[in-house]
Amino acid sequence: METKSIKAYGTTAPEADLNAMQINRRVVTTSDVEIEILYCGVCHSDLHTAKNDWGMTTYPVVPGHEIVGRVSNVGYGVNKYKVGDLVAVGCLVDSCRACDNCKDDLEQYCPEWVGTYGGFDKHLDAPTHGGYSETIVVDVDFVLRVPENLDLAGIAPVLCAGITTWSPLRHWKVGKDSKVAVVGLGGLGHMAIKLAHALGAHVTLFSRSSNKTQDALDLGADQVIISTEEAQMESVMNTFDLIIDTVPYAHDLNPYVGTLATNGTLVVVGYLGPIDPMLVTVPMIMGRKTVAGSLIGGIAETQELLDFCGKHNIVSEVEVIEMQEINEAYERMLKSDVHYRFVIDMKSI
Repeated sequence: METKSIKAYGTTAPEADLNAMQINRRVVTTSDVEIEILYCGVCHSDLHTAKNDWGMTTYPVVPGHEIVGRVSNVGYGVNKYKVGDLVAVGCLVDSCRACDNCKDDLEQYCPEWVGTYGGFDKHLDAPTHGGYSETIVVDVDFVLRVPENLDLAGIAPVLCAGITTWSPLRHWKVGKDSKVAVVGLGGLGHMAIKLAHALGAHVTLFSRSSNKTQDALDLGADQVIISTEEAQMESVMNTFDLIIDTVPYAHDLNPYVGTLATNGTLVVVGYLGPIDPMLVTVPMIMGRKTVAGSLIGGIAETQELLDFCGKHNIVSEVEVIEMQEINEAYERMLKSDVHYRFVIDMKSI
C-alpha cells in the first residue's frame, strides 16, 4: 500500500521520553478521510500506554485519541465530508462491523474494535498510531462532525472524557427528575457534572476535601458532599439514581453504594483493576443496587454527544500546551496538576 511519512511525537520504550519521530500514514483509499490535526487532547490512557503500565504496548507508540482537525483529503467514495470540514476522531478507528454490538452501534464493545493507537492497522499490517501527529487517515464511518460554534481546543477531550461519562448518563436515562452523583473532580468528573447538569439532573459531587467545592458549583453541581465527613454521607443515604465514579485508582466503593436509591447504579468509568476492599453485598441485596462498568461510547452515541455539546455550548476546561511540553504534562498529570485537561496545539509539532 502507498504511504507517506509525517511528523509525530512518540516513544520507543517505557522509560523513554516522548520525542519527535517520523511515522507512515496510508494514502487515502476509497472510503478514507485524511485529517489535518489541529488539536489533540492528552488522556491518562496516553500516559499509561506510553509507560506500558497495562503491559500491552507495542513500540514505537504515538498516543492521542482526542483529535480535532480539518479534512484535507477524501477518498473518491466519500460524500459525507469534503475538504475543509471540521471533524473529529475519538478512541476508535475501526471494528468488525458485523457482530451484534456493531449492529447495535456499540462498537466500543466489539471484540475486534481497533483503537486509534495501539490497535491493529489492517491496511499497513502494523500498530495504529494516534493523534500526536500532523495528520491521520481514518475510514469515513469512524469520523465525526464537530459543531462549528465550539472552541476547538475545548472540544478535543469530549472525544474521550466526554463520551466516557455521556454513555452511562444516556444508558441509565438521566433526565430532569434524576439525582446524579459524581465521584472525583478531574478530566472525567468535570465533564460528568457539565453533562448531567445540561440534561436537567440534580448533580452532587463527592469529594474528599472542600477545596473543590466552588469549582464544582461553577461547573453545574447543585451540592458537594465531603466523603470523609460521616454526617454528610449519612445525609445522602439511599438518594442517588446514578453515581458515576471517575477515580482512576483502587478505592473503597462501599460508602457510595449505600447512597444509592433503590434500583440505583454506581458505574465505574475511571478505574481498571480489582476492587480493593471487596464489595459488601448487603446494601446491594437489600436495595437492589448495582455496581457496573462502562467504556467510552459508540460512533453514533459520540456524534449525539457532539451535537448536544454544540446545542448547549459545552466544552472541556483545558490548558493548551505545545507538543514539546508533553513530557512535562505527563509529569503534572501524575500529580493531578491540571485543570482539568491538557490539549496539544498541533501546529507546534
